[in-house]
Amino acid sequence: MCAFACRAGETPTFYRDVLPILQTHCQACHRPGQIAPMPLETYQQAARYAASIKAVTQSRTMPPWFADKCCGHFSNDPSLTTGELSTLAAWADAKAPAGDSKDSPTAPHWTAGWNIDQPDVVFKMPVAKHLPAHGDVKYQYIIIPTHFKEDKWVSMSEIKPSNRAVVHHAVAYIRDPKSNWLRGAPTGVAFSADDLPDPAMRHDAMWTDSDILLVYAPGSLPDRWPNGFAKLVPAGSDIVLQMHYAVHGQAGEDQTGIGLVFAKTAPAKRVLTLQLTNDKFQIPPGDPSYRVEVHGSLPNDALLMSFFPHMHLRGKTFEYNLVAPHGRVQTLLRIPNYDFYWQLSYRLATPLLLKAGTVLQAVATFDNSNKNVHNPDPAATVTWGEQTWAEMMVGFFDVAVDPAIDKKTFFQRPR
Repeated sequence: MCAFACRAGETPTFYRDVLPILQTHCQACHRPGQIAPMPLETYQQAARYAASIKAVTQSRTMPPWFADKCCGHFSNDPSLTTGELSTLAAWADAKAPAGDSKDSPTAPHWTAGWNIDQPDVVFKMPVAKHLPAHGDVKYQYIIIPTHFKEDKWVSMSEIKPSNRAVVHHAVAYIRDPKSNWLRGAPTGVAFSADDLPDPAMRHDAMWTDSDILLVYAPGSLPDRWPNGFAKLVPAGSDIVLQMHYAVHGQAGEDQTGIGLVFAKTAPAKRVLTLQLTNDKFQIPPGDPSYRVEVHGSLPNDALLMSFFPHMHLRGKTFEYNLVAPHGRVQTLLRIPNYDFYWQLSYRLATPLLLKAGTVLQAVATFDNSNKNVHNPDPAATVTWGEQTWAEMMVGFFDVAVDPAIDKKTFFQRPR
C-alpha cells in the first residue's frame, strides 16, 4: 500500500509527500536544540539523509517505539503507517526529488528550545554541576524553592538538561510544605546523600512519598496532559531535582532546568505518579533472561493514564499486567525489546478505570549474559543500585483522581 502520490502513479516529492511525514513523526526530535543529531526541517537537510531515512524507517528503528502491538493503544505512538513507509522508501529510491515548494505544508509551531508551549515559569539549577571525566557520580539533589504564593495546576512540564550526554536520568519531585523529606539539606546547590550530616537523612534521601512531577531519561518526551487533567504544585512547595549523571571520559558540566505550563482552569482530575518497584533481586552471572516481578493493589478508584518503565543496561523486557482474582492476566503494555537509550512513556489512548482493589503487576527480565553487548560485566551478580553497572526495576505509572485527593490520601484504604 502506498501513500497518495504512489497510488496516483507519481514519484513522491519532498514538499508534497515527505515533509508532512517528517513534521508529524520526526521533527519533535529532529530540529535544532533537540535530542536528534541532525535537523530534518528543510529539503537540503533531509535529502542528504534520504537513504538513511529509508533504512531506519524500514527497519522500524525510527521513530523509536517499543510497545508490542499485541496489547494496548497509545496516543503518543509515532509509528509510521505502511503508506508512509512506502512513500519514504520510494522518495529515497528516486534520488530524493524536491518537487514544488508551493506544495509545502504549513510549518508547525515549535516553542524555541522546548517541546512544550512557552513555559509560564522555568526553574533552573542555580549553579552548574561540574562533572569529572571518569568515575561514578553519586545521585545529586538540588532543592529549588518555587516561592508559589498559591496552588498551581501544571498541564505541561519538561525537564531540559543543558548537557544531555551526561544525564542518565532526572526526577523532579514536588516537596510540599508539610513534607519533612530532606529538611535541613542545603538549598540551591547540588549535594549527594553522603554530604548530609544526619545518618537518618542519608538513609531516607532515596525514598520519599513526595509526588513526582516528571521523570526524564534518554529519549523521553515531556508531559502534556489532556484538557481537564493536571498535576498540582501546592503553594510553598519546593522542586527537588534528583540527578543521575554518567560520565564518559571527558570532564563537563550540566545545569538542568524544568519548564512548567499552568492550566488555564482548575482541572477535573489530578494526576499522580505512582510506581511498582522491586529492589530485592539478585541477577545471577550469565543469566540471559532473569525474571523480576512486583505487584500491588490500588487502594482507591483511579483512571490509569500512562506507563514509564525504567531499567538499566541489562534490561531486556518489561510488561504491565492486570491480575484478576482468579489469576487471569491481562497485559496492558509489553516491551519485548527494552532499550536503555530510548526510555519512552506510553500514554493510553483511552484512560482505563481501575477500581479499588485492582491488582497491577509489573514483570521485567534482565539479560546478564555475554550476548548482551551493553552488559558491563556478565560475570557479576547484579543487585539494585544507582549506577548503570547495577540495575533497577521500576514501573512508573500515572493515574488520575479527584482533584481534592493527594498522594497520601489516595493510599488510605477505605475500611
